[in-house]
Amino acid sequence: MININAVKDGIVVSVKVQPNASKERVVGEYADQIKIAVTVAPEKGKANKAVVKVLSQWLGIKNSDIQIISGETSRDKKVFIRNINEEDFSRIKI
Repeated sequence: MININAVKDGIVVSVKVQPNASKERVVGEYADQIKIAVTVAPEKGKANKAVVKVLSQWLGIKNSDIQIISGETSRDKKVFIRNINEEDFSRIKI
């Protein structure tokens, strides 16, 4: 089960990033994280921007509603998603 923490104005989820993938997509559940594949290399913040883009498309929300709050230089990240609650997030199919 994905680790989701309710916070003021949204939720925080754990994300596992797979850089240099052949296709950008939400792969599925990995341990207690959402695994996201991105096609770019993890350099100069490119992978982080790609993670935000993939999540925003998957959730159908604006890029500005997603913020990486920890793990900017790691494959394991904590991501804040604004204006969504645990219940709404749990309804989304992975």
